[in-house]
Amino acid sequence: MTHHEPSPFGTGGIIHAYTREQALADGVLIELDPELTREAGIAAPVDLTTAAHAAVVAWGETQEEAKSEGTGQDETGRAWDVLTMLRLAAPALHRRALAGDRAARVPFSVLVVPPTGAGVHPRMVCLHAVLGGDDLGRPLITVMLPTED
Repeated sequence: MTHHEPSPFGTGGIIHAYTREQALADGVLIELDPELTREAGIAAPVDLTTAAHAAVVAWGETQEEAKSEGTGQDETGRAWDVLTMLRLAAPALHRRALAGDRAARVPFSVLVVPPTGAGVHPRMVCLHAVLGGDDLGRPLITVMLPTED
């Protein structure tokens, strides 16, 4: 016999669910290019929170012009760096999913030139990856800053 804890919400149904599709449309999540993701060896789609994207991927003329010297940075290269480091963390995500711990956060770090200020020296940024499901229950990896959930 399996023991189930009673829900703190009683027998009431879900009042509202915020879907991945809505989060993408609202800009709360940003999906990395699916082709680039597959090229990096990751089968599941990868979404970044807006804050994580701003910290490690976002790059344009404004950022480049603010630097004291040219950096050669672009969003595709920065996304590739995130995907490469995520790929190295993927076995831990997989192990935790197999153990039934699908909400586990797996930390990983990526070295990036800061998007703000004139500095061009890379710094380490810690990120967390969570293996979950999309709106249809298919595997999805969400990457966020350690302070986000």
